[in-house]
Amino acid sequence: MFDTLAAFLVFNLASQASTSQLGAALHFFVMDVVKILVLLTTVIYLMGWLRALFTPERVRALMKGRSGPGARLMAVGLGAVTPFCSCSSIPLFIGFVEAGIPLGVTLSFLIASPMVDLAAIAVLIGIIGWKITLIYILTGISIAFAGGYILQAFKPERWVENYVWQIHMGDAQIEAEEITLRARHDYAWREVRQIVGRIWKYVVIGVGVGALIHGYVPADFVARIAGDGSVVSVIVAVLVGVPMYSDAVGIIPVAEALLGKGVPLGTVLAFMMAVIALSLPEMLILRKVVKWPLLGIFSAYLTTAFIGVGVLFNALRTVL
Repeated sequence: MFDTLAAFLVFNLASQASTSQLGAALHFFVMDVVKILVLLTTVIYLMGWLRALFTPERVRALMKGRSGPGARLMAVGLGAVTPFCSCSSIPLFIGFVEAGIPLGVTLSFLIASPMVDLAAIAVLIGIIGWKITLIYILTGISIAFAGGYILQAFKPERWVENYVWQIHMGDAQIEAEEITLRARHDYAWREVRQIVGRIWKYVVIGVGVGALIHGYVPADFVARIAGDGSVVSVIVAVLVGVPMYSDAVGIIPVAEALLGKGVPLGTVLAFMMAVIALSLPEMLILRKVVKWPLLGIFSAYLTTAFIGVGVLFNALRTVL
């Protein structure tokens, strides 16, 4: 129905030719903006009924004193269902440290939270299908889970800023649950207004970039730039993604346009993961609570993991 609506607005009302570059770009832009905003509003509203349970204080309380594989699985799961962006990483990091949660578990949460976002997953399914989305989810969870163990092996506690250990947040007051339907609705609608209000500009920018690629950039040019799926092309894709910053939802239309131009799946996944979880702004925020050695190891692990994912899925592209 989004395709039909976009075709009516662009080709009928605006009288753009479907074969023109401008017509193709406008059709892509209108269809994806409407589709993403409708999906976002619907999913965020529904998840708002559940997310009332997952304030930062409740996440901290759930994780307090936990360690081992079960704690890492819980950290990855909570990272997937909680709506926390990079701006929330500092208070969450401090809260986890103060609660006695091992840093490996905390870092698993910090990897999973931006990468495996339920709203982004819903949009991803609507745009590129459930199979590729499932691949993305499984790789994101695996990277977050394994990362906790690998980073813990470096004994990262020595690289946490001293002031973090001195903060005592105490047991934050957790408000009593509101169980009325009206209260749930009010909370869910606030979530819609806050989250959509925060990321709509990234959606428009991301769709705009995707529309330009879709309408104006020749497929053979994109193919030459992206390469044939070699290791070098995947490394370049990750490096290009690092200085960028976007919400997970905002980068999906760009990934869609790249896939449509024939860029290999692995290269697109590596680029997308780098933008979401390895961006320069994200690292600068994290630097406020950890020292350079830990930040370097954290970045090196993610870079290596994303390159590995890209190379693996490019090798499997005939199967996928």
